[in-house]
Amino acid sequence: MSKNEFIPFEKHLKDKARRNRKNMNRPEARLWYEVLRKRKLQGYKFLRQKPIGNFIVDFFCAKLLLVIEVDGKSHNEQIEYDKRRTENLESSGIKVIRYTNYEVLQNLEGVYLDLEKQIKIREGEIG
Repeated sequence: MSKNEFIPFEKHLKDKARRNRKNMNRPEARLWYEVLRKRKLQGYKFLRQKPIGNFIVDFFCAKLLLVIEVDGKSHNEQIEYDKRRTENLESSGIKVIRYTNYEVLQNLEGVYLDLEKQIKIREGEIG
């Protein structure tokens, strides 16, 4: 998938994504308002609760083909699902980065620094 290509998604996910945007959890809201919103992270535009294929991802940057997921405790019980989901997205050329709720709430500076590093790597990959 190229960064200029339309990314298809299941139409029935639109309403759920809209509801998710209105009901962000605390870690997602913190990452959104303090790091990703209004191109605060190196000038890149991120969307939140973006439908891609059969999934809704927490945050997506189309230019970088980059997904950021913030995982809470429920993800401990769906490790295999998350693994298949990541493999599916990455097979389409989309890079997935995951942080835990704890990391976002307790070490946002570390998350920010890691994202800067991951973006530099990603820029080199997609050139």
